[in-house]
This record gives sequence, structure tokens and C-alpha cells, in this order.
Amino acid sequence: MEAMRLIEASRRALARSQDPAHIVAEVWQSQALAQAIGSRFAIAGPPELRGEALGLSEVGGRGCGVLGTPGLGTEGIRAARLTGIGQAYEVLRGLDELLGEVGIALVGVAMGAEDEGVYWQCMEAIDAADESRDRVLEMLRRLAVREQSLPETDSAAGPS
Repeated sequence: MEAMRLIEASRRALARSQDPAHIVAEVWQSQALAQAIGSRFAIAGPPELRGEALGLSEVGGRGCGVLGTPGLGTEGIRAARLTGIGQAYEVLRGLDELLGEVGIALVGVAMGAEDEGVYWQCMEAIDAADESRDRVLEMLRRLAVREQSLPETDSAAGPS
């Protein structure tokens, strides 16, 4: 499945989640997706994105680790269905939006947490989501620089 479809599915599932346990499971799904997308960019993405992409993959993994693995099974993990990236800019913008929503959802869970352990778990997950988002924003910046530095083609330059 293409990355944008998985991002959109994650955004919808997160928006539908009401129960803190379901929200945390969707946050885990989102971080796993960030990890998978980062890995794809690190392996086969534009060279100027590979360092940040590797960092995104690592931070996504850390975000999953602080939350613990939900009992989804391989079939239930959306990131496992990632088959392609598609348009890098579009995917990174969508991932940026998803990670922003993840942070907001985690703040809500943390504020309602009755257990101090859950509160701190959410704080660590918020930190991981913010760091993932920072990596995505840096990748977007590098893509913009790359686009500006590409020579214009004759058809893009217009008539002489």
C-alpha cells in the first residue's frame, strides 16, 4: 500500500479513537509508520535525505518502544503493508500532519492519566513524536533546497 494511503488511514483511525488505550495503540501505529517511511527513504530516497531519514527511522522505533507493542499481530500493523513511497513531498507533508495530531492526542491522554507511569510514558512518546516531526520538517526543507538547485528544463523555462 502506498505511504499516503497508510498515513490517511492512520489519521482517520486516530481521529476515531476515544479510549486512551486505543489512542495509544494508534500513536504506536503512527510511530511504526514513521519508522517504516524513514527506513524506505534511508535506503532508496534522495541522497540528501538519507541521514535525516535514518534518524526518523530510529526515532520512530524509539516512539514505539516507549509505548510498548499493542497486541495487533503482523496483519494489524499498518506499516507492514507499506509497498511504496510515491511523491516524497506529499508523503512528508502528510506524515508531518499525522505526527502533529499524534502529539495533540498524547497530550489529551497524559492530561487524563490517573497513573503517573502512563503520564510519563505519554511525555516520552510526545518527545519522540516531536523529534520525528523535526526530522520530517528537515527532510522537507532539504527537498525544497534540492528543487531550487535543479536546473530548469527548456519546457519549464517557457518560450524564449
